[in-house]
Amino acid sequence: MREHVESSVELRGALLRLRRATGLPVVFGGLTHETRGLRIGELNGAVTPALRGLAISAGSGLGGKCLALGRPCAVTDYPSARHITHEYDGPVSAEGLRSVIAVPVVVRRKVRGVLYGALRDALPVGERVFDAAVAAARDLEQALAVRDEVREVLAPPPPGPSWEEVRQAYGELRELAPKVTDPELRERLLAVCGRLETASGAPSDLPGPALTPRETDVLAAVASGATNATAAARLGLRPETVKGYLRSAMRKLGAHNRLEAVVAARRAGVLP
Repeated sequence: MREHVESSVELRGALLRLRRATGLPVVFGGLTHETRGLRIGELNGAVTPALRGLAISAGSGLGGKCLALGRPCAVTDYPSARHITHEYDGPVSAEGLRSVIAVPVVVRRKVRGVLYGALRDALPVGERVFDAAVAAARDLEQALAVRDEVREVLAPPPPGPSWEEVRQAYGELRELAPKVTDPELRERLLAVCGRLETASGAPSDLPGPALTPRETDVLAAVASGATNATAAARLGLRPETVKGYLRSAMRKLGAHNRLEAVVAARRAGVLP
């Protein structure tokens, strides 16, 4: 359910960018689902609910043709178009759409959704509108590809369920080390953390990002599921300071959010 909600947010954003870039009065789209197929889930500029929730079958209508061929398709006058089937004429006419373009969202050679743009007049869609629709689809493709990769990386690792306990212990050691006043003991604790990082299996011949100890402490807390406030309490820092360390770590790791930062850190061997 959470993945579906997050994907809907990304779809909504892609449609908003498409409408702003083209000035099209109506844009809409949907993503495929393993069991439900493709349904129109997001609309922008529609004046009726006729299209919402519409199930699109491969090969049927303009969107179905786009879905089956995996390439952009367009019609200048939907009701009279000869090269598509007309199962969806009712909802399309209820919304008053005439000129329509459909662009596939393709990830790993699989169509994952379709973006539509439409006019209420029978006018040809210009090249600028076409290019903007394709660009919006590419942006959504990239977002879905990143989400797929993150989900794969966070899948249970080969060592089994106990590996999460190792990560939990690592996080607790990172939180404890700065509080130890004995320098020798603190170094021993950090050495144990280093051994756990090495045990993560990340390639040792690749240089990792130069994170500071505090940036690593904050990432370890975030990896355990802690919020900024919780991490601050554990590490004896202010929430604003935690945010600063997290932003710095994200920048060094080339990450755009907390989840990507944890994934990148584990790949680089910075976290187990």
